[in-house]
Amino acid sequence: MADNSGTGSNGVCVTFKDCEDAIQNCPSSAPPPPPSCHTKDSVYFSVPFMQKLMAEILGTYFMIFAGCAAVVVNLNNEKIVSLPGISIVWGLVVMVLVYSLGHISGAHFNPSVTIAHATCKRFPWKQVPPYILCQVLGSTLAAGTLRLLFQEKQDQFAGTLPAGSNIQAFVMEFIITFYLMFVISGVATDNRAIGELAGLAVGSTVLLNVMFAGPITGASMNPARSLGPAIVSSQYKGLWIYIVAPPLGATAGAWVYNMVRYTDKPLREITKSASFLKGAGRS
Repeated sequence: MADNSGTGSNGVCVTFKDCEDAIQNCPSSAPPPPPSCHTKDSVYFSVPFMQKLMAEILGTYFMIFAGCAAVVVNLNNEKIVSLPGISIVWGLVVMVLVYSLGHISGAHFNPSVTIAHATCKRFPWKQVPPYILCQVLGSTLAAGTLRLLFQEKQDQFAGTLPAGSNIQAFVMEFIITFYLMFVISGVATDNRAIGELAGLAVGSTVLLNVMFAGPITGASMNPARSLGPAIVSSQYKGLWIYIVAPPLGATAGAWVYNMVRYTDKPLREITKSASFLKGAGRS
């Protein structure tokens, strides 16, 4: 979820990415790019980038496995987990994964988040396709694992389906993904925010969204979350909603936050004339 698109300090420059980016992102300890690096056709590859892709696969896998497992167990055991329980599972798994993998890949685990960051120029467009591919792969592997664990009568569809009309589901997915990305932009891309609370804020937002939107749309907010179970179970009803609405909502949320932010000045400079803060300090 965080905006963490730079390379690590132990990068190894070979070939995969444009060399113009290699010169900017390659660590100083790595060998200089070869002479061919000055041509536009040359490409650049880094070990840290592969580590990011691995983190996205693992993070998405564990997020989908835990969240969808809560759904399946709830359906197979007389709804013992309940909606609040499922919401808590989704919120907690997102929170712990943001804290454990955010410093490696940015903890996107969601094509909507990746696309939204890219549209705001906080993430390179050339890394978007491999990120999305890894996210869908992780989701599909998680759904496949659950399918193997819960076979025959226990096999439940852990994907997302609209409970009402397609328009209702589309608007709901747009709004909750907008809300999620607005929060992510605030805590993960604004250096004035308290970065240590990013995982808690994002996880809490997911929990809230699942709590009220889960019975209506499944509260996907994530095309990969819907695609993985759909592919494994071959159930594609209303899938276009979960592929289109979340990226649109996330992009809108990121851009609206950028308009609200309006400046990158430190917080102390903005609040110098904030009388209510001064008054609160005296009381």
